[in-house]
Amino acid sequence: MDNFPIINLENLNGDERKATMEKIKDACENWGFFELVNHGIPHDLMDTVERLTKEHYRKCMEQRFKELVSSKGLEAVQTEVKDMDWESTFHLRHLPESNISEIPDLSDEYRKSMKEFALKLETLAEELLDLLCENLGLEKGYLKKALYGSKGPTFGTKVANYPPCPKPDLVKGLRAHTDAGGIILLFQDDKVSGLQLLKDGNWVDVPPMHHSIVINLGDQLEVITNGKYKSVEHRVVAQTDGTRMSIASFYNPGSDAVIYPAPTLIEENNEIYPKFVFEDYMNLYARLKFQAKEPRFEAFKESNVNLGPIATV
Repeated sequence: MDNFPIINLENLNGDERKATMEKIKDACENWGFFELVNHGIPHDLMDTVERLTKEHYRKCMEQRFKELVSSKGLEAVQTEVKDMDWESTFHLRHLPESNISEIPDLSDEYRKSMKEFALKLETLAEELLDLLCENLGLEKGYLKKALYGSKGPTFGTKVANYPPCPKPDLVKGLRAHTDAGGIILLFQDDKVSGLQLLKDGNWVDVPPMHHSIVINLGDQLEVITNGKYKSVEHRVVAQTDGTRMSIASFYNPGSDAVIYPAPTLIEENNEIYPKFVFEDYMNLYARLKFQAKEPRFEAFKESNVNLGPIATV
């Protein structure tokens, strides 16, 4: 098995730019995932976010999770659980409008740090989209425009903790799925592992690394690139020791964005993906998240909706 792709973004600024762009291209085409180091987000900010996230879980969520597990009888299961995940989560929305001030139980310091972190991630996401444009031969800004909609992109964060699980063979931390949206930026625990992706029929660990940001591509980028880049199935395997922290931020299309393959990429690939409104896709995804993505694409091919041109900035 090839080594999991780790990209040093600092190398874009010198003689290694061409080789680094090639590594990003290979990761997008063959993995759907890669891990960034020297990505420009201050390490002290990441340390603060990690500390506050873990404090918040212990103070506000751990007991609730234990009560949920007890009420569902999850610790005593004898057969595989297929309708629940072993995770404790809450969600933040950053764009088009933030809801951080409305989330209960967050300290002022935590709100402030998460807002700052989200701004850094938003900038990084847009930088990465332009690097993808360069590799794809698309004009700079094309992918950002493709995701824009009338009010800009949707950007939000899922904060998850995966506590120790007594029966990880029967209860998944998070069941296998592809992500619905655009580009995903993950700040994961550097000590407790669990994230895996499916590559060539095998589950491969995404290595925990201190101060790294894991990137993966969502279904919308598969559609826009007409299958040149693929969203990849991944899962979280619960662990018997340690609580794994996961802060996944999703840079997604605006709800009314019209998604379709970039015309210049259709010529290179005979398989043409469908055209649809992102909100319609999400309504379908909400029901079918843990099923294969291909039937979701087929459903929109069959609908053959006549949609207008792409909304731009």
